Amino acid sequence: MNHFGLIGYPLTHSFSKKYFDQKFIEKHIHDASFSLWELENINQLPELIKSTVGIKGICITIPYKKKVLEYLDESDDAVKAIGACNCIKIKNDKLFGYNTDILGFKLSFMNNLQPNHKKALVLGSGGASAGIEYVLKELNIEYLIVSRQNLSNNINYTDISDEMINDYQIIINCTPLGTYPNIDTCPPLPYDTMTSSNYLFDLVYNPEETLFLKKGKEKGAIIQNGYDMLVHQAEENWRIWNS
Repeated sequence: MNHFGLIGYPLTHSFSKKYFDQKFIEKHIHDASFSLWELENINQLPELIKSTVGIKGICITIPYKKKVLEYLDESDDAVKAIGACNCIKIKNDKLFGYNTDILGFKLSFMNNLQPNHKKALVLGSGGASAGIEYVLKELNIEYLIVSRQNLSNNINYTDISDEMINDYQIIINCTPLGTYPNIDTCPPLPYDTMTSSNYLFDLVYNPEETLFLKKGKEKGAIIQNGYDMLVHQAEENWRIWNS
């Protein structure tokens, strides 16, 4: 039996397990299983790998996309560039790190990208936002990081003016705000200023329409949740594990 799974903490909800369980059923894959491995500390990873017979691949979610790097034997160019990993292939007792968030986001994001979408606000400064920044650079889209933390390369939410919403027409939520069950929360933005020129992308997929997206939709903005991104990412994980 080939074992795959997701590590993170906490794992109160998981797209990955539901997706792969369904995939195994539909594709009649009988020699694979997918588990949820909730680790309170990333230093539990070596023991998990050692104790799981047939382990071939791991997905990584919050808060370990950056912390897992020290356990990798090799990593691809994307992981090296952004310092975040969300996919591990295990072969001959070696851990190979990849970032498939990048491909997942790019394929999903470009579906609704319009010629007027030249600048972006990236909400959040964690491991998820690192992959988003990588794609925006590839697409030559200028961006600003928005965070509650006072970092050298970001602005604060209080710095976002009405004019900025018009100038930075793409807004990408990389924070967990609005995720079920806390569906009544959203990033503090001047939503009333938004128009049909804005494009709101939310990495959150549950609920399908977060308060962030709902507020943008009410103003005519293009909206996209994180579901398609996760599907593309999961399929790329599967390709890597089986290559």
